[in-house]
Amino acid sequence: MSATDRSSMLAQPLQRPSLGRAALYLGLLVLGAVVGVAGALVQAGWFPGGLLLALAGEAGLLLGGARAANSRGGAVAPAAGWMIAVVLLTASRPEGDFVFAAGSGSYLFLLGGMAVAVICATLGLGRQPGGDGVRLGK
Repeated sequence: MSATDRSSMLAQPLQRPSLGRAALYLGLLVLGAVVGVAGALVQAGWFPGGLLLALAGEAGLLLGGARAANSRGGAVAPAAGWMIAVVLLTASRPEGDFVFAAGSGSYLFLLGGMAVAVICATLGLGRQPGGDGVRLGK
């Protein structure tokens, strides 16, 4: 592939997502929020195991979303839903009730969940060219 072919590929306008892809991202956003709420409830119940289960569930959803959407956006959408749900759950209610205690498990869940989101969104599938002539030297 010559330099002009590559530059013309980079100059292509972004395509608008289809209705199906938008629905997929919206579904992943909602599913990320559900996993965030479930993880918040499970992580304190069985401390070491529940925390690992919650973070593994989030990682599975993020990597599965990236695979389903065949892009990194499939990992970012559920990560955004997870973050929104968890941030809303950190606020205490007027009655004094709260989901997260001030223990180390809650902080590990919050910071570990953010780290898992960044790692999975970075490792998520990016756009790769296909075909036989992709590798150099062919």
